[in-house]
Amino acid sequence: MSCHEIEALRLGLMNVLGAGDESTREHAEKELEGHLEGPIEGLVEAESLSGIERHLDAALVDLEEEVAAMDADDPEYDYTRGRLLEVRNAERAIQRLRVQGESVVDGLGESHDMLHETFPVEE
Repeated sequence: MSCHEIEALRLGLMNVLGAGDESTREHAEKELEGHLEGPIEGLVEAESLSGIERHLDAALVDLEEEVAAMDADDPEYDYTRGRLLEVRNAERAIQRLRVQGESVVDGLGESHDMLHETFPVEE
């Protein structure tokens, strides 16, 4: 059992943020061997937050379908539901990250405008 969605998300975030070390990347890639298709592959290769959001949403849909098709007596049912909850939590975390990033961009725009108002430049 493995939480492919979370490992793929970690790799995608490493791409987007330029964070993480090579050993962490290698460990995640090893765990995902044989599972790089569809939304999992999209997450691994994501180069933007919007790409991550899109592929994470697709992974969430796939996982919801997997849970819906499972029998509640299946020994993996609870674990799979737990994966679903964690992917939903990750989706909200990515949304917060995007909103915070947009706030930083807006704040920089306001700082730029304030500098021009405080120190006008004649053209």
